[in-house]
Amino acid sequence: MTAEECFHAIFERIHKLEPTINAYVTLIEEEALKKAKQIDRKVSEGKQVGKLAGVAVAVKDAICTQGIATTCSSRMLKDFVPPYDAEVIKRIKREDGVIIGKTNMDEFAMGSSTETSHFGPTHNPWDTSRVPGGSSGGSAACIATDEAVLALGTDTGGSIRCPASYCSVVGLKPTYGLVSRYGLIAYANSLEQIGPMAKDVYDCALFLSVIAGHDSKDGTSVKAAPKDYTGFLKDSVEGFRIGVPREFFGEGTSGAVEEQVWSGIHKLEELGATIEETSLPTLEHSLAAYYIVAMSEASSNLARYDGLRYGYRADKDEGDWATVYSRNRRIGFGAEVRRRIILGTYALSAGYYSKYYLKALKVRTLIRNNFDEAYKKYDVLVGPTMPFPPFKIGEKIEDPLALYMSDVDTVSANLAGLPAISVPCGFTDGLPVGMQILAPPLREDLTLQTAYAFEQNTAYRNRKPALE
Repeated sequence: MTAEECFHAIFERIHKLEPTINAYVTLIEEEALKKAKQIDRKVSEGKQVGKLAGVAVAVKDAICTQGIATTCSSRMLKDFVPPYDAEVIKRIKREDGVIIGKTNMDEFAMGSSTETSHFGPTHNPWDTSRVPGGSSGGSAACIATDEAVLALGTDTGGSIRCPASYCSVVGLKPTYGLVSRYGLIAYANSLEQIGPMAKDVYDCALFLSVIAGHDSKDGTSVKAAPKDYTGFLKDSVEGFRIGVPREFFGEGTSGAVEEQVWSGIHKLEELGATIEETSLPTLEHSLAAYYIVAMSEASSNLARYDGLRYGYRADKDEGDWATVYSRNRRIGFGAEVRRRIILGTYALSAGYYSKYYLKALKVRTLIRNNFDEAYKKYDVLVGPTMPFPPFKIGEKIEDPLALYMSDVDTVSANLAGLPAISVPCGFTDGLPVGMQILAPPLREDLTLQTAYAFEQNTAYRNRKPALE
């Protein structure tokens, strides 16, 4: 099959399924087909091609793409077309990967369900009445439906791993700083990380090999040598020491999810790993600390969007500066974004900074120290990605606290800057369940090897949603 034939097939599938799934907010079909022809020409002429030659890549709409609208699924940025590419986009293009479109997401990456998008919710391919997870729900859904081969997501508190679990694909949050954040529209700078999403662990490792690496334009970028992460994929966890924190199975965890995840853990034991239950007491405080830090950083980052310097400007310009400013933000931002800005501003205010924000930073340090102690004893830690299966669209959107609770098992990896991967580990009532594997900083090799060994000895990756 030529690249051009492959892309025609993918776009045909996109046009067929998008009315149901709504995974994309922008498609660039003409440009993608043009690049596919160029790659076919390079192949026919015997020229060297990149690692991603002819591969269709979907990009979360929070990552800047030159000449292609980048909206963060918000009215506030509905007309924004970046004049430059994010570093990860440059690296994909250098390896002949082809960007085919921008994927739907929770507005400004604030959510766990892809319901807060200005362009409407994305639907879960396994049950279209349910959410695909968030905020990278569009990226996960298009992988699960074969509307793309690879996808970029961003993970601030689980936004790659959550939809990977809910859509039964593989999603990796790399170590903080391993992948450049240059060109990522900021939500919470100290937490967020761009990462790969794919159909299986090999593709995820290959994609990480392309996008990872030091970037002088990103002050948080780690000076780590480039690696071929596919070289770490071994069908074995013989001798691995795996810890299972009890806190990952706390109150609110579905019994069906717990059963499937423990089944996956026992499979790792069958493959030669040593399994031991353990405790990380500080994880009980991770959700509260995360939301204070994330919302505080969001209130600072989003202050620039006022409709005067940046962002959506209401047609009506009557009134003083404060009136125009507040009208632009009230109309430009959705309810969840406004809620987080208000809460973050409150946490940073003069009377409450030390009571909330400073205390959250101290708890963050304790969580990191708790993980450091655990990794002296264990190679990886394993637990559920999400505490319950995908829920119905609209079920939790009016109850923010219930929605925030869905992040209880994922936010700790962001607070500590750890690599964490979600890999499919089963189904309950036809809905996917994901298993999360966490490793020490810069030990993506351990997360990928554990996930690969599990994947190769199970058949969950072969199961596809019935959408025909």
